[in-house]
Amino acid sequence: MADSPHTAPPPGDVTFASSYLEDLRSVISGLDPEAIATAIDWMRQTRDGDGTIFICGNGGSASIASQMVVDIVKGASLRKAARFKMIGLTDSIATITAYANDEGYETVFEEPLRNFARPGDLVMGISGSGNSENVLRAMRLAGETGCRTVGLTTGEGGALKDLVELALAVPSSHMGRLEDCFFIMTHVLCYAFMESD
Repeated sequence: MADSPHTAPPPGDVTFASSYLEDLRSVISGLDPEAIATAIDWMRQTRDGDGTIFICGNGGSASIASQMVVDIVKGASLRKAARFKMIGLTDSIATITAYANDEGYETVFEEPLRNFARPGDLVMGISGSGNSENVLRAMRLAGETGCRTVGLTTGEGGALKDLVELALAVPSSHMGRLEDCFFIMTHVLCYAFMESD
């Protein structure tokens, strides 16, 4: 007889799930609410100053960046008196592949940013390692242009946390828990506006 689809999982799976969630709770408790609140304030100032928010990242971080753009451009703007301008530098695969093919992958965020960034804008970079060269180059350009810079990254190494003005650092080097926390922090940033007038 075939196993029922409702058969209890092997004990090892329960142990793993419990351990992962316990570790994640510990990492979440190490996030800095004051730093997140500062990022919320900077986003509000950028919006109210008619500036643009830019965001970039690779792989899973690119997906998190794109999700944040959706929440800000729609959820935090639709039927609101004040609306955000936000661009995901991750979101044009044609532009990314053109720069990667012709100029090198390290340029794929920096070069498009040159077209748009102005003093007073806000540039956000996500990197689990803290060492993604294309993110670092975009953040350096942002600083040189007079933009504020925020990095979502590990607090346990990498160059990004020391390069940006404001680091939203996760006290872990485990990529899964880093990405879990990046999503949580971006949701806090977005819902601060989605749940207010």
